[in-house]
Amino acid sequence: MVKRNIYLDNVSLKEAGDTFFQRIEELNISLGWEKVPVEKALDRVTAEPVFAVISSPHYHASAMDGAAVKAADTYGAMETSPKQLKLKKQYVPIDTGHPLPPGFDAVIMIEDIHEVDGETIEIAAAAAPWQHVRAMGEDIVATELIVPVNHYIGPEDIGAMLAGGIWQVKVRKKPVVAIIPTGSELVQPGKIPQAGKIIEFNSRFFSGLITRWGGEPKPRDIVKDEYQEIKQALLEAVKESDVVLINAGSSAGSRDYTAAIVQETGELLTHGVAIKPGKPTVIGVVEGKPVIGLPGYPVAAFFILDLLVKPLVYKLQKLAPPRRSMAEAVMSRRVVSSFKAEEFLRVKLGQVGDKLMATPLPRGSGVITSLVQADGFVRIPQLKEGLEVGEAVSVELVKDLSGIKNTIVSIGSHDLTLDILANLLRLNYPETGLSSAHVGSMGGILALRRGDAHLAGSHLLDEHTGEYNVPFIKRMLPNIKVVLVNLAYRQQGLFVPSGNPKNINKLEDLVQKDVSFINRQRGAGTRLLLDYYLKQLKLNPQDIKGYDREEYSHLSVAAAVASGSADTGLGVLAASRALGLDFIPLARERYDIIIPEEFLETEKIQRLLEMINSQQFKEEVQRLGGYDLGDSGKEIWRSS
Repeated sequence: MVKRNIYLDNVSLKEAGDTFFQRIEELNISLGWEKVPVEKALDRVTAEPVFAVISSPHYHASAMDGAAVKAADTYGAMETSPKQLKLKKQYVPIDTGHPLPPGFDAVIMIEDIHEVDGETIEIAAAAAPWQHVRAMGEDIVATELIVPVNHYIGPEDIGAMLAGGIWQVKVRKKPVVAIIPTGSELVQPGKIPQAGKIIEFNSRFFSGLITRWGGEPKPRDIVKDEYQEIKQALLEAVKESDVVLINAGSSAGSRDYTAAIVQETGELLTHGVAIKPGKPTVIGVVEGKPVIGLPGYPVAAFFILDLLVKPLVYKLQKLAPPRRSMAEAVMSRRVVSSFKAEEFLRVKLGQVGDKLMATPLPRGSGVITSLVQADGFVRIPQLKEGLEVGEAVSVELVKDLSGIKNTIVSIGSHDLTLDILANLLRLNYPETGLSSAHVGSMGGILALRRGDAHLAGSHLLDEHTGEYNVPFIKRMLPNIKVVLVNLAYRQQGLFVPSGNPKNINKLEDLVQKDVSFINRQRGAGTRLLLDYYLKQLKLNPQDIKGYDREEYSHLSVAAAVASGSADTGLGVLAASRALGLDFIPLARERYDIIIPEEFLETEKIQRLLEMINSQQFKEEVQRLGGYDLGDSGKEIWRSS
């Protein structure tokens, strides 16, 4: 005869959780990875960063229906003196998305064309080089990071990976969660049960939650309230799953055996958690697998799943569980609560004037419809006797979630090391991301002035003092206290095709008539560096063919040179190496990040600085080539 079970503990939720997850850390559970076709990778988690194999588009494509032309052949065309072009020699009909024929460098829209005859068209305006053309690499450049490690794959990610030439992707294996429903009174759904019998719906309910969290649920057959049968089911489940859930049998009744079975077969960490609903909970480990004994009532089981199993399932996938949005509300009714447990009160919300009102829903552990109707939960702390009418409460929302904004927004100059930082953040702190917008150094400083970003990358060289960044910060951010942190010193130079066919060796060669150049956008530090040297050399920018043609990143400039749409462009050594180009070094420059002091001590910025100072960051950047990290992570200057 099995001894009647009793509560061994009645610990706080925090203590139970801390004990449980400390034990999970000690177990160091690793599920490994598997390769899956990209088109079947929806809602999976990347096990490594994914880099593009090909550019997208991988050829110069027409962006319009019309005629492909040579821009030089259209010069001089005006409304008062239109110009005629001959088929094949001077124009070729082209449709949107079709490859640009060799030798042609622009497209004229069909609505701007007058057909004279079958061999001749007439135009009334000149075409600029590369107008209405989707240049190779406009969307994705070969070797560019598409998604980082520990990235939750969405439909758009699948499109981007396929566009980048990726057919298979490494993803983390799904945590397999066994669900063992127990109870001699349970019957499977399908027909109306007799009196005394209960439809077993919990395993379906739990399976939906596990699936939503990225796990793979494995419901097992109903097990009768027999000690040896439950024990056998548990021992079988731990061999074929990563987590085991035993539903019911966790209370203190005469046929509640879960705690005793876990204690016999493994480690019993906790039996009894001081929350309402959810008190009769068993937490343990059997054969190195976490085992949770859930209350039989669905609402009580839900809160244990939400509070303990959900973070566990995410943790096994190397992800942080999404945090719900919070809202401030006012109680519409008085609620009396027990001193013995922290209560999770389901509430319905409604806007009344300028106040959000919270109305309590039925509080029974078996009232699953209270979960269906709930807009959120209010926590009533242990030792608090309840809530009064009109009392302000914080509501954890379960409807219309907006999530926690934990992404670092970087606006400013582009550098390849930002991709490395984004990946390292996701690798070490899955809940923290780095979003970079490449608008140039000057654009980054303006973004900081507007309060639109947490930081800005900058490498602005002041032509009067020869100093980087500080003079611009003083002029443009006089009322904002910032800290300037060095990220790297890097080599800037000219990209040229392998073998340097046009023998470009110095900036003076840019003014040669047979050399086409591609520039960075206005406000970019690289463009200001170019202008600085052109001024020193007394070269007229207008003498450089392509000076006004702009791209927004070093990789895009390198892609233009690699594709043959330009003979040369200015950028960092790492970008030229990434696309197999030759490199003519011109300057060693300092690349810094500007951080407003109000963000400096925030957790996400401290994590970023930690990654910058990490050995892993240094090793990955050194592999790119062209970087000096001697001062990386050091504070260069602080506004007074």
